[in-house]
Amino acid sequence: MIIKNIIKKHPRIMYYIKGVKRKAFIRKMSSMTQKELMDYDAELFENRLGTKLDWNNLRTYSEKMQWEKLFDKNPLKVTLTDKYRVRKWVSDLIGEEYLIPLIGVWDTVDEINFDSLPNQYVLKTNCASGDVIIIKDKTKVRKKQIAEYKAKLNYFRNMKFGYNTLELHYNEIEPKIVCEQLIECADTDLQDYKFLCFDGVPVYCWVDTGRYHHHKRNVYNLDWELQDWNQYRYGQSENPIPKPANFDKMVEIAKKLSAGFSHVRVDLYNNEGIIYFGEMTFTNSSGFEKINPPEADLMLGNYWNIDTSIDK
Repeated sequence: MIIKNIIKKHPRIMYYIKGVKRKAFIRKMSSMTQKELMDYDAELFENRLGTKLDWNNLRTYSEKMQWEKLFDKNPLKVTLTDKYRVRKWVSDLIGEEYLIPLIGVWDTVDEINFDSLPNQYVLKTNCASGDVIIIKDKTKVRKKQIAEYKAKLNYFRNMKFGYNTLELHYNEIEPKIVCEQLIECADTDLQDYKFLCFDGVPVYCWVDTGRYHHHKRNVYNLDWELQDWNQYRYGQSENPIPKPANFDKMVEIAKKLSAGFSHVRVDLYNNEGIIYFGEMTFTNSSGFEKINPPEADLMLGNYWNIDTSIDK
């Protein structure tokens, strides 16, 4: 108990210990054969979703996602998953005006001059998830906190995120630390519009609200009709979410960005009519967030036209 309290009060120690454990985990995972990776993924699938995975009969969206993770070797996935390198691809395709302004990019945390950063900013790595640091007032950030931020970013930079749930393309990203402008909005958190696209066609848009406070999710079709299915257990927002006035433009952007891919989730922000690109996600929640009811999981799987045969 004493040790746990010490670690809780000193995040840098926590990240150091996690980093040591992580290195052992990376060594174990990197030595696995393809068959061992498949078995490990099937075990995770059953633990998370409560059903067995049959590699010879992948029908639902969640099941096909497992094939996508281990067998789709399209190198463009790596570039577009990279939160830094994707910026040039997006700029060339739809225009730089849809990018959140970039403040800086570094190879290591030691290169960051925190004193030179603006009063508000967002820090994250380009190769992981769950590592976002939001600074709304730099004057309130103490030196101790900066040391904690460095420890956190360094941990995520080196963690080989792809091994967490076998989204292996993340491991091929050259790690960097990215700083972007903080986009202020009237709501507590910036609403996130996530378009599920199949063969370049957006089919559904779900809207995440309160991501850092009271996370809710509404799923809409392109006619902005609220759907009776959802992913995970966030639940729908208590208040109706109005359709953005420039929703058709968002759909047009999602079409352009998703063209050429059997499936990708295109994430966009819409802040008072200004559209920003969020990210491209090829392995949505690793296929490990339950879709309810189960019929919706199968329905989404039917949209996804891929050959899931496996050459053993």
